[in-house]
Amino acid sequence: MRTLAAEAGCSPMTPYRYFKDKDEILAAVRALAFDRFSDALEAAANGSGDSRARSTAVGEAYVRFALENREAYRLMFAMSVSGDERFPDLARARARSNGNMTAYVQAMIDEGALKGDAGAIGQMFWAAIHGVVMLDMTGLLRDGADALRREMMRTLFIGLNAAPARS
Repeated sequence: MRTLAAEAGCSPMTPYRYFKDKDEILAAVRALAFDRFSDALEAAANGSGDSRARSTAVGEAYVRFALENREAYRLMFAMSVSGDERFPDLARARARSNGNMTAYVQAMIDEGALKGDAGAIGQMFWAAIHGVVMLDMTGLLRDGADALRREMMRTLFIGLNAAPARS
């Protein structure tokens, strides 16, 4: 909290004039980070090209946001405040972020680029790209996040369009 206050240019106790406790401060910071993240993804999704091109742009925007805003990204996803539901602005910002992923996947389904349930595919894409970002942040990727993200998304597209296995 001292670092946060120093970056804001105030004393460590000043935020407590505006927020009830540390959880409320962190929830506000997380909500702001989710909104900035959503802004980046929405800008990419609203670009030109077909749904596959926009999907690529969204993936690039995701990785770029995470790597350029490492602390915010970690705070968004690596931290869960007990009782997050107490913070409606955080819930709204998280829902916006999740809705963006589902919406861009639904656009690909509508254009015939993918088959399946938009919510489930969105969760798969999110889990995959989040894993890539976290591995990159910890220095465990040999070639960096972008190279793996491109290959992973190509492979997911192929797999999602393959005929189901026979049982």
